[in-house]
Amino acid sequence: MADPFLLTQFDAAMFDIYTRAKTEVRYNASAFLGMLYRDKGLLTAKRLINAPQESDGFTTLQQAGRLDLTVEAVVLSEARWRSLFTEEELDKARNRLRRAQYEPKEG
Repeated sequence: MADPFLLTQFDAAMFDIYTRAKTEVRYNASAFLGMLYRDKGLLTAKRLINAPQESDGFTTLQQAGRLDLTVEAVVLSEARWRSLFTEEELDKARNRLRRAQYEPKEG
């Protein structure tokens, strides 16, 4: 079971990318926000990463040149998040970003 404090921090990171996308890109990711309120950050991230194709939000952020605000980029950005995901999920996130020609900055 994941550390509750780590999960709370991850929830905050997910809400942060929603807020930043709204402020910096003027993208109101209402479906993403609904998922966060309903399912919290970890389940939302896992669903998006494990989806067979990228989300509409991923595509919108790609078109805006802001893949750094995607769930995939955040998951890979800090080593502390990696314990929340399987190696397969981390690979899916890496591969999705690389297919979009974005080299993930892994922390």
